[in-house]
Amino acid sequence: MDERPTLAVRLASPRGFCAGVDRAIRIVEEALRRYGAPVFVRHQIVHNATVVADLRAKGAVFVDDLAQVPEAAPVVFSAHGVPKSVPAEAERRNLQYLDATCPLVSKVHREAERHFANGCHILLIGHAGHPEVEGTLGQLPAGSISLVQTVLDAARVVPPGGRLAFVTQTTLSVDDTAEIVAVLRARFPALDGPRREDICYATTNRQAAVKAIAPGADLVLVIGAANSSNSQRLREVAERAGAARALLIPSEAALDWSALAGVRTLGVSAGASAPESLVDALLRRLATRFRLEIDERRVTEEDVTFKLPAPLAEAAPVG
Repeated sequence: MDERPTLAVRLASPRGFCAGVDRAIRIVEEALRRYGAPVFVRHQIVHNATVVADLRAKGAVFVDDLAQVPEAAPVVFSAHGVPKSVPAEAERRNLQYLDATCPLVSKVHREAERHFANGCHILLIGHAGHPEVEGTLGQLPAGSISLVQTVLDAARVVPPGGRLAFVTQTTLSVDDTAEIVAVLRARFPALDGPRREDICYATTNRQAAVKAIAPGADLVLVIGAANSSNSQRLREVAERAGAARALLIPSEAALDWSALAGVRTLGVSAGASAPESLVDALLRRLATRFRLEIDERRVTEEDVTFKLPAPLAEAAPVG
C-alpha cells in the first residue's frame, strides 16, 4: 500500500525555454562544433547556472570582458544584447564574434533607433543593471534615454522638451508595465510607443500560465535563477494571482522540504532560461515523498523558432 501523502501538482504550460534562449544555446554549441574549443562567451549566455555549466563542460569559456578574449578567437554575445561599443571593440581586435541577442531584444533596439531618428527622447521601462537594459541604453548616445523602473518613476520623470517615445525590457511583468505606461500616457498624451508589444511572447505566455495555476495554490515553485528577470516576475505574478506563497528555486536540490509543510496543492513553473530537465528533476524528487496527482494547465501552444546567424546556419547539420 502506498502510504505517501497525496500532493496535487498544477504544472504551468508553457514553461521553460523560449525560442530566444534555445537559439542562444544552439549558437554556442554550433560555434564549438565549427571552431572547436575554446569558444568564449561574454557574460552568461542565458541566466541559468545549469545551462552555463553544461556549455562550460563542452568547451565554452565565460568571460566578463572582451579584454579576456585572445586575439582572433571566436566569441559569442549573450542573448540579452550588448551596447554597440561591444561589437565595435570586437571588430577592432579582430575577434570572430557571433551575436546571440534574442531577435525580440534586437527589435527593441531597432525601435529605439527609429524613435531617436525621428527626434524623440526615449523612456525605457526596465530594471537598472539588467544586461538587457544595459544593452538597450548602449544603442544610442548618452542622454538619449531615460530609465523608468516603477510607477513612481513614471510619475516623477522629467524628460527634456520635445517628442517622447517609450520602449520596454522584454521580460517585465505585463501588469506592472501596463500600469507604468498608463501613468506615462496620462502625463504625456502624445507619447509614441512600439508598433507591437515589446514584452516578448514567452514572458506573456508564462505569466498567463502561472495565473492559471496560482489561485488557491498553497505554494507555487518557480524554477529559475535569482538573476533571471522573467523568473522573478513569475514568482511575483503567482503571489498576486492568488497563491498563498511563491518561491524561486534554482533547481530541485535547493528545495527545502519544510517549505512543503501543510501544502496540498502545489503549482510548478519554470522561467524562460530554465531547461525542462530541471522540472523533471523536481517532480522526481517530489515523488520520493508524495504521491503526485499532476494536472498540466496549458494556456497556449508555442511554435516560435529563430534562425541561427548566417555563418552558423550555413554550417549547421540538417536534422
